[in-house]
Amino acid sequence: MLRRELLASAVQGSLLAAASLLIRPAGGWALGGTLPELNAPAPQFRLPGVAPDPAGLRGPADPLPTELSLADFAGRWLVLYFYPRDFTGGCTLEARGFQNDLQAFQRAGADVVGVSADDADSHASFCSEEGLVFPLLSDPGGKVSQRYGSWIAPFSQRHTFLIDPSGVLRSRWVAVRPSGHSREVLAELSRLQALSA
Repeated sequence: MLRRELLASAVQGSLLAAASLLIRPAGGWALGGTLPELNAPAPQFRLPGVAPDPAGLRGPADPLPTELSLADFAGRWLVLYFYPRDFTGGCTLEARGFQNDLQAFQRAGADVVGVSADDADSHASFCSEEGLVFPLLSDPGGKVSQRYGSWIAPFSQRHTFLIDPSGVLRSRWVAVRPSGHSREVLAELSRLQALSA
């Protein structure tokens, strides 16, 4: 009797697994929630944070307070990356990668922006210590992170989104490995730009 129950349970488990492969949700799923649709308008945002001085008079040691929205990047590609915390190992490695490749992104007509739940003071210290010269935005309640399927309170999850100049979400990465991630995003940006040329 036990043998039959085991066999029936295995068959039932196999059927459920097969059914789950056939049923796909309209949006993608990630650990942080429902991801926004690809090839659809990216979720809007407006967040405070810090950014380098556009006039170049102040360096990364002294970033300026700012507030940025998706509309501020109209006409340019945007790499919007979410990360858990300033000064942690993986987040530092990921930020350094984007900083190292920042000129290549800029030559390709793309801006890089990081988002976490940390406040602007923490971001300013992080920029100063790591020499970061791209904006870091603060999402302490996770409202924007939630719109991007990237929130498990109290942290944003390590997800990246590539948004085209018209505000359409073109690529996304979840469960990002910080090492080499910037190069991965840069390669995808080049691929998408070649397709639209």
